[in-house]
Amino acid sequence: MSAQRACSLSELEQDTAHLVELDGVPISVVLDSEGVVHAIGDTCTHGDISLSEGFVDGDTLECWAHGSAFSLTTGKPQNLPAYEPVPVYVVEIHGDDVMIDPAVTKEVK
Repeated sequence: MSAQRACSLSELEQDTAHLVELDGVPISVVLDSEGVVHAIGDTCTHGDISLSEGFVDGDTLECWAHGSAFSLTTGKPQNLPAYEPVPVYVVEIHGDDVMIDPAVTKEVK
């Protein structure tokens, strides 16, 4: 598979999660305060909750239901109750297009 257009840069509001679905995969896309675009799995690993309805705080996206915050760069939870990471996707910017391949996740250590 290859990268697909997820949204445009102009659709993204800084420090706000934007939900996209690519090939049935829900992904939260976030433009952080430094202008970097991140893409992480949209489903909290603690419960079946959409992370894009949560809150961006610095370099994390916090689940609104139980408070687990996930790193935008690694997908790792920063606090309980979640203990499993969410996937992190490679983001490519082509002009105004945000491109993501939902079949390829970043190898995070």
